[in-house]
Amino acid sequence: MSTTSRRYAALAGITAAAVAIGIAEPVAVLTGPRSAPLVAVGGVIVDAVPESLKQFAIDLFGTADKIALLVGTAVLLGGFAALFGVLAVRRLALGLAGIAAFGAIGVAAALTRSGADLADALPSLVGAGLGALVLWLFIGGPFELDPWTWSPPTPPAGPVSSAGPVSPGESVPVSPAGPVPVTPAGPTAAVEPVGPAEVDPESRRRFLTGSGVLLGTAVVAGLGGRWLAGRRGVSAARDAIRLPAPVAPAPAVPAGADLSLTQLAPYVTPNFGFYRIDTALVVPQVDPDTWRLRIHGRVGRERTYSYADLLARPLVERYVTLACVSNEVGGDLIGNALWLGVPLRELLDEVEPDDDADQVVGRSVDGWTCGTPTAALRDGRDALLAVGMNGEPLPVEHGFPVRVVVPGLYGYVSACKWVTELELTRFADFDAYWVPRGWSPQGPIKTQSRIDTPRGRNRLTAGPVTVAGVAWAQHRGIRRVEVRVDDGPWQEAALAPTVSVDTWVQWSWRWDATPGEHRLQVRATDATGETQTERTQDVVPDGATGWHTITVTVR
Repeated sequence: MSTTSRRYAALAGITAAAVAIGIAEPVAVLTGPRSAPLVAVGGVIVDAVPESLKQFAIDLFGTADKIALLVGTAVLLGGFAALFGVLAVRRLALGLAGIAAFGAIGVAAALTRSGADLADALPSLVGAGLGALVLWLFIGGPFELDPWTWSPPTPPAGPVSSAGPVSPGESVPVSPAGPVPVTPAGPTAAVEPVGPAEVDPESRRRFLTGSGVLLGTAVVAGLGGRWLAGRRGVSAARDAIRLPAPVAPAPAVPAGADLSLTQLAPYVTPNFGFYRIDTALVVPQVDPDTWRLRIHGRVGRERTYSYADLLARPLVERYVTLACVSNEVGGDLIGNALWLGVPLRELLDEVEPDDDADQVVGRSVDGWTCGTPTAALRDGRDALLAVGMNGEPLPVEHGFPVRVVVPGLYGYVSACKWVTELELTRFADFDAYWVPRGWSPQGPIKTQSRIDTPRGRNRLTAGPVTVAGVAWAQHRGIRRVEVRVDDGPWQEAALAPTVSVDTWVQWSWRWDATPGEHRLQVRATDATGETQTERTQDVVPDGATGWHTITVTVR
């Protein structure tokens, strides 16, 4: 097969795969967006890849890690699809077998996701069937390229001698050293090499037109399917909700809590800027009218609550800073928000947990689990079953209609979004999602601090410079923040006021900068008197440690 033919064959395979994926999207509108092949397979990849690779993706792409995964999966699929196209030209059955194999992978991925049923196999089955049909159209059907392959021209009927072709029965003179060299005697004396046959122009036009139309159809179907899935989502239901006023409003943010400096994170993180790290490739769409929370397990009495039940209860409002365990030293996977919800302590008291139930397992609608120490939900801290964020119903991507918020614990052991179950159990009996993947069963937040301004590698002008940032030690609070320059003595920074020990605090320090390159470091001491350690530790297994350090140049 010529290089040109291989390219056309690869295009045929890619077109077939694009149609399979694109058409599966509108089908998945009926069965649920998590059943779409790309999303289903991506979900399996998220669960199966080594933790080191998953953390690398978070470090590299941040909150865009899910988009990167879907794009990477699509590119990988495109590579295999191109190979199947080339194989199909040699033998159509090979290409069809490849598409069938990928369809089977999509079916298996969809059916093994939490809460799946047989209907979830439909998008992959329909997509694979149409993909196989498209491949046939290009390899053996009306869009077939003519010719796909070429063969060397047929040699003359007999040997060629210097006098021309040798008739059957005649012998060719042979010298002791071997056959007599043959001297061409005319146009028929020898076989000249012949290149690949020219592709028929009409065939090429038909092939390229067909692939263009089908690729366009696949893109429209795919994007249209995603759009329809969004229209069938819960945004309208969320917009219609009017949250009741809290019986216990949050304390007012004190004057001066937000220093309002350029590059310094605001004291209250807006919803659109709040970090999002979870395993959901598509945001779960949970209807608040049908949502239920079941609290069960090692309890005296099992209870089930509806969304209306929660809104009818006395709600409290609290500022709480949440942090991801994947946040590196100096990272931005942290945010502070105003949460509205029901105290979890009250709900747990109503179900009467057993004395040995030391873990509460939160389960999301998509099957994700986290294990929270029961004591942390009953020790008086403002652990909430939250329904509101910054004065509005929870954003869909942040857990609508209901999520868990617990001060002082990393999100992987507490912040269950789209929560539908709370099971009282024991740490000895159950490992939540991240524990078998190398993370600690319990994740108290470590004391940390960050320099927001100036930024690393900034070029500054000699003279007064305001160094500022944030520090946090949720449920303990920050007592002191210190900054030093070029390994010099530690200088105490000024702390801004804060609402409570459950939120971060802004700090600032005036530096008389001198010309040259300088290294700035920060450290914080929590309210218990413990100063954050200089020892550098990766985020695995229970959070990063070390001092945030930046280098700046002063002119």
